[in-house]
Parts: sequence; structure tokens; C-alpha cells
Amino acid sequence: MRESLQACVRDLFDPPPIARRTLSRGVGGEVLRVTLASGEDRVVKLSPGELDLRVEARMLDLLRAAGLPTPRVHRATHDALVMDAVDTGGSSGAGVERHAAELLAALHDHTSPDGTYGLHEANTIGPLPQDNTPGRGWVEFYGTRRLRTMADLAARRGSLLSSPRARLERLVGRLGEFIPDTPRPGLVHGDVWGGNVLCRAGRVAAFIDPAPYYADPEVELAFITMFGTFGQEFFREYGARRPIDAGFWDSRRDVYLLYPVLVHVALFPGRYDAHLDETLTRLGF
Repeated sequence: MRESLQACVRDLFDPPPIARRTLSRGVGGEVLRVTLASGEDRVVKLSPGELDLRVEARMLDLLRAAGLPTPRVHRATHDALVMDAVDTGGSSGAGVERHAAELLAALHDHTSPDGTYGLHEANTIGPLPQDNTPGRGWVEFYGTRRLRTMADLAARRGSLLSSPRARLERLVGRLGEFIPDTPRPGLVHGDVWGGNVLCRAGRVAAFIDPAPYYADPEVELAFITMFGTFGQEFFREYGARRPIDAGFWDSRRDVYLLYPVLVHVALFPGRYDAHLDETLTRLGF
């Protein structure tokens, strides 16, 4: 596998890079930073297998066109993605949180051209498929395309037991009691956690690894709270631009947390079972 990855890197450039180093390895593949003969740096994402990185390239371009900073794509094949190298420096802080809130609030103001939820094509969240078949009702879309579809995938991977699945089904049957059916469909990044936010000098330099679609933008806010990606400064600034009503914190946050929790249940068997149980319990199921 390692040799095939290195050969793939050599084949992407003419002349070949003069230096390279691994930035990360994970469930989605391997990411390297390479130095070209010209002295310029590029980031190369490699994911041989079922994941089609041409889709990720289109998702980066979609968000970039909507004003969100993302790395510029230079080349995309099924197994490889070549992007600008984004220089980073400094940890997340109040300035980064306020800037992220400004950027995401503006992104969420981009509404679906035809008023539907979803997207014109399927994409992925991490290495997992994400069904974006458009729908006109948010309750149906979120219940079917997000909760049921990801629960089905987790069950096929042997990661979801029958008891929490039955509890989840009861919640889906009453989903309209918790979330609105026609919120304004805003464009979301879809996977905002610390590893996907690149920072430099107290600002956001770029968002990476997107899973975008048109949704109730509160799904993005809920995801951000899952790992504490941003804190009070983010929500204060975001709320000044797009008010967040109390119902989000009272119950909708937990409903919208269920999707990323199920993603993690599918990816990491056994590690997020307690998180799923606690979220369902808080919602009364």
C-alpha cells in the first residue's frame, strides 16, 4: 500500500516533487505536503479505494464559490487530490472563533436555489457516503437521509445494536415535534471540527474536508458543540449575525447531534455507544 501511494505521488507531477512529508494518516487516507521543483508547496490527499476524491474537489469549489476559504484545487483524480498548501500558525482563540462565526454565518445565508434540502449530488462525511437526494420537507430529509441512512450503515458495519436502533426509530417517528419542517435551507460545511479548521495569526486560514449540503443551519451549530470546536465567542458573534433562539439549546441541538454521533458510531464501533445512549435519553427515548 505504501509503495503504491508513493508511486501515485510521483505520477501526479512532472518533474516529481523534490521533497515530501506525511501530514496525517487516517480512515480517509493519507495527506502529504510536497515541495515541487519550482520551490512551491502542494498538499496531496491520497485515498485509493471507494472514495472518489473528484467529489471532494467539487465540494471544496462549491464552498469556495460561496465565500468560504478553502484550499484551491489544482488537480483531482479518483484517488488523489492536489491542493494549495495552507500555511498555519497559532492555536484557536477568540479571534479565530469570531472570524469562523462571521464566515459560517455568511455561508449559511446562501440558500438553496430551488428551496430544497440536500444537494445536486451525493458526497461523503469523512470516508462514509452521504445521501443528498433533495427533498422539500426538512423533517423527512433529516429523518430519512441522515438518521435512518446512517443508522442503516452503522448496522451493516456491525456498529449499532438493535435497542438503540429501535429507540432512534421511535424518535424519527416523532421528529416533527422537535424540528421545523420548512426552515430556510442554508448551505453548511457539514463537518466543522478542530481538525478541519486551519488557523493562522488569529484568523481562519481555510476549512477542509467538507460534507456540504443545504440544511437547517443549526445542524452546523450542533456539530460544533460535539467536540467543543468553538466556544462562547463563536456563538456570541454568530448570534449577533444570525440569532439563535432558545429552542436550539433546549432540544434541537440534541436532535441534530444524533447525526454526527451516528457517523462516529459507524466509524468507531463501541466508542460512541454511550454518547448515543445519553443523547437519546436526554430527548426522552
